[in-house]
Amino acid sequence: MIRLVNSKCMGRKEKFVYNIHTLTYEKVVIPLKTRILRAFGFFSVVLVTSAAMLAVFYSLFPSPREKELIQEIGKMEYKYSQLNGQLDMMSKVLSNIQQRDANVHRAVFGMDPIDQDVWTAGIGGHEAHPELSAFKYGGKTLGATLERVDMLSRQLTLQSKSLDTLQDLANNQQQMLASLPSVKPVREDKLQKSIGTLSGFGYRVHPVYKIRKFHAGLDFPARVGTAIQASGDGVVVESGWHSGYGNCVKIKHGYGYETVYGHMSKIIVRPGERVKKGQKIGEVGDTGLSTAPHLHYEVHYKGNPVNPINFCMDNLTPKEYQQMVNQANSANQSLD
Repeated sequence: MIRLVNSKCMGRKEKFVYNIHTLTYEKVVIPLKTRILRAFGFFSVVLVTSAAMLAVFYSLFPSPREKELIQEIGKMEYKYSQLNGQLDMMSKVLSNIQQRDANVHRAVFGMDPIDQDVWTAGIGGHEAHPELSAFKYGGKTLGATLERVDMLSRQLTLQSKSLDTLQDLANNQQQMLASLPSVKPVREDKLQKSIGTLSGFGYRVHPVYKIRKFHAGLDFPARVGTAIQASGDGVVVESGWHSGYGNCVKIKHGYGYETVYGHMSKIIVRPGERVKKGQKIGEVGDTGLSTAPHLHYEVHYKGNPVNPINFCMDNLTPKEYQQMVNQANSANQSLD
């Protein structure tokens, strides 16, 4: 039979066991390894318990540092919400600009605007911001916002290029407007007769042959020596005598347009010379196959004669223009 006996010796608690075989008490000696394991287990329990208590405490009662961080996160969330609102507004404004850009392309220049598939296309083929994968909680939200920023940046670049194109078109349009034959070749106050007496475009009775013959232009009656002006910017391609038209000048304006000035008494421009709209190129005469002093004026588009009446609206009231149109469409005798 073994009995366990506790004894205190010099302040230390010792344990003894009674050995029935030797009929003596033997001191219980606990190995160092066992004592270390017991101490480690005790401290582990204390540590885990303390950590759990601290976690519960800090979850219920955050530290001042945590309070500051929570407040800062709240402010950042508010600013982030404002940023997304601003991105929404910027996107709407840019879309409005793009729509107006499209209207200008279609209505003014007759060109195709930015393709909608190109405008709304994203940046595919790869992950735009792989570094955000390191953010466990906010990476997805931040990535969505950055994708919107990338889209706006790309659309701004497209719109900038489109505006560059519009500017080039506008400059070209300005040049085209200056080149179009859009003024009368003889000033209205210098005409010998009223606008209503003009011999117009189409089939007319020829003054010499007395037969119906196609009249490819307008006749402007004026005194010999009256100044003739270029009806648009261009380059003189012919200058000299022309059978039937007498002294004649032809100007190439570009964009498919050419003008012809016939029966001149005097020519003051030469082939290859550049002229401006309103510049004097010669004087009215009665040369060639003509029955009275006048200027025979033609407008050609892509090699075919067109009615010059559509290019003679300068300084005319609607009533005067309509009168000129009516007269030009009436069947009367031409002067050449």
